[in-house]
Amino acid sequence: MTSQSRETLQIRRFSAADEEGVIDLILPIQQEEFGIAVTAEDQPDLRAIPEFYQTGDGDFWVAAVGERIVGTLALKDIGGAEAALRKMFVASDFRGREHGVAARLLEALLAHAEQRKIEAIYLGTTEKFLAAHRFYEKNGFVEIARQDLPASFPVMGVDTKFYVRRLASR
Repeated sequence: MTSQSRETLQIRRFSAADEEGVIDLILPIQQEEFGIAVTAEDQPDLRAIPEFYQTGDGDFWVAAVGERIVGTLALKDIGGAEAALRKMFVASDFRGREHGVAARLLEALLAHAEQRKIEAIYLGTTEKFLAAHRFYEKNGFVEIARQDLPASFPVMGVDTKFYVRRLASR
């Protein structure tokens, strides 16, 4: 057992104090791991999380171990009881079933979506994120064609693969 795993993993709503930790997690994964030429300036949502994600039925969660942000996940309200899953990132040393970071972040998002009566959650990803594809499929997301996305879905330039998870409507 590593010293990291001895500290308790906490899943909580994003607060302003988390901003730098979120950026410090996401950018190296995008740039170094996946070779995507993107900066914080290319993603203004990262410096405006409350205004961009924590409005309407949306929200933003972080996974923290001590002071370190080790995971993020956002739900963007796109109207019509639909939402977009965005910004799912987990630090490389916290990935995998033994840590459960991605699963616990997704549990928080799904509980929130159910409470808010969201009927469908869409996401876009790249062909490169193979482990993410497996994770989404294992968790009830089904691949769909780009043309099957709602018009309000915010497609990112790097997105080439799309999924939906339909939730029980009430």
